[in-house]
Amino acid sequence: MVIEREQITEINDIPIWRKYTLSVQEAAQYFRIGDKKLRRLIDEDPTAEYILWNGSRPQIKRKIFERFVDEKLTTI
Repeated sequence: MVIEREQITEINDIPIWRKYTLSVQEAAQYFRIGDKKLRRLIDEDPTAEYILWNGSRPQIKRKIFERFVDEKLTTI
């Protein structure tokens, strides 16, 4: 299968609200949480359901983290 240059561009242009996982920086921007706070949450519970580890890099599962924020976090 040959991937065209246009297809690669489309993959990189996925809107942040449509992505399954977000980098810590993207999640901080999307949820308007400081990246230090987000990293502290990751450090406190590295096995949390909303974290997907890509090697040593945490990825935030957007929809699951949305539920976590709605249910668990009252102040950020």
